[in-house]
Amino acid sequence: MPASPADRLEITFASLKEKRAEVLGLVVGEGPQFPPIAKQLDDDGDGVLSRAVEAAAFKAKAKSSVEILAPTGLKEKRVVLIGSGDAEGAEENDWVMLGGVVGSKLGAANAKTASLVVEIDGEAKLPEHEVAAAIALGAYLRGYKFDKYITKKESDEDGAKDRRFVKLVVHCSDPKKAEKSFASRKAIGDGVMLARDLVNEPANVLGPVEFAERAEALKGVGVEVEVLDVKEIKKKKMGALLAVAQGSSRPARVVVMRWNGGKKSEAPIAFIGKGVVFDTGGISIKPSAGMEDMKGDMGGAACVVGLMYALAGRKAKVNAVGLIGCVENMPSGDAMRPGDIVTSMSGQTIEVLNTDAEGRLVLADVMHYAQERFEPQMMVDLATLTGAIMVALGKSYAGLFCNNDELAEGILGASEATGEKTWRMPLDKAFHKMIDSKNADVKNLGGRWGGACTAAAFLERFVLDKDTPWAHIDLAGTAMDAPKNEINQSWGSGWGVRLLDRLVADRYEG
Repeated sequence: MPASPADRLEITFASLKEKRAEVLGLVVGEGPQFPPIAKQLDDDGDGVLSRAVEAAAFKAKAKSSVEILAPTGLKEKRVVLIGSGDAEGAEENDWVMLGGVVGSKLGAANAKTASLVVEIDGEAKLPEHEVAAAIALGAYLRGYKFDKYITKKESDEDGAKDRRFVKLVVHCSDPKKAEKSFASRKAIGDGVMLARDLVNEPANVLGPVEFAERAEALKGVGVEVEVLDVKEIKKKKMGALLAVAQGSSRPARVVVMRWNGGKKSEAPIAFIGKGVVFDTGGISIKPSAGMEDMKGDMGGAACVVGLMYALAGRKAKVNAVGLIGCVENMPSGDAMRPGDIVTSMSGQTIEVLNTDAEGRLVLADVMHYAQERFEPQMMVDLATLTGAIMVALGKSYAGLFCNNDELAEGILGASEATGEKTWRMPLDKAFHKMIDSKNADVKNLGGRWGGACTAAAFLERFVLDKDTPWAHIDLAGTAMDAPKNEINQSWGSGWGVRLLDRLVADRYEG
């Protein structure tokens, strides 16, 4: 489950007339254009805001700000003007990102509670209450911190500990509508933070069993959860997944999560995540430098768990299944070796040329199981699969491989709407030729070139019905240690939850 409420920013909504906190944020239109309350405050303070704006040459461009300390004539001890830019042209994600700026600026004010006034003076694409809710989501996400293992909290000069920003009151013209709009967004935010928590956890705390237990907690929001242990996994003949797990003393788990919010007769949509809780590379061991980051090699599975939480939390009108394969890839006397040939659940044999190309083995079996059991109307897998995708796209884009143009367009549209960037990569017969094996049906490595593309080609071989829309998202660069932005300052980004939730909302909900 996400962090406890005590660890999250509390957000409430109030009318424009209600009493405001001593730390106050004001959303100001480009120009700057003061909304009514800002104008009133400026008048009450004998032009104190106008003078500050002039002195700082503040034009209220998007995400810019100016801060006034102890403004003369005002009750507020600190006022922060935050520029919205061109409100008329702003999309929803622009307001979310602005909310991240709000969270940062007001959170730095050394006060536990702050107020934000959202008055849209003029035209905007979204109604004011939707703008307020979107800004609140951005502030909510920005407030995330993973500091559970820090035993010594920062103290201020008078010795009071942990004076962190814990409550934001958003003042707007229709707080009830804003609160209702924020409720579904908060569920999405909680899903993002759940994914962040999972990626940030150290591997000694979060093994395959513990990961499965975290997923089981989704029962609390109405998700049906089933955990397959090693005995059951063996019964289903998931030989590829078990080959990865056999080098570790920690047993594998496969978790099946079901959210039934659509019509009973409707086939589900399926999301499959790679859950390698730690990846040493196995016998093909990785270099020691940077290996600590491999605690995040379950970023795909974390996204799936966070997404299922979000769908259930906002009562999405869709049938969805989320499946994750949880293993640890370790070298030992029991570990699989380069040159081993394993039999997947599909019956296809796989020659293992490199034990560090293990994620595709896990996905091969879980993908097959998802299709055989649920016959989904579409399927998306997510994995921190290759370093090659970062060579191609850097760490700001995830690679998208897709066998269906309509599904690809849906994901790319959701990507544009949420700012979680994807770039479509090629699927081609040439990549399949590179993974043909002389000793088995397929090999798990295609050589030096096009590594992300040959990995996708490998997974494509485990799509049972070629007419089933399928997408593979390689998020190796975006799930962990990605560039920080307005709404995320964490090592684990929770990337993909907002993207896929938007895909579901736009394309699959009844």
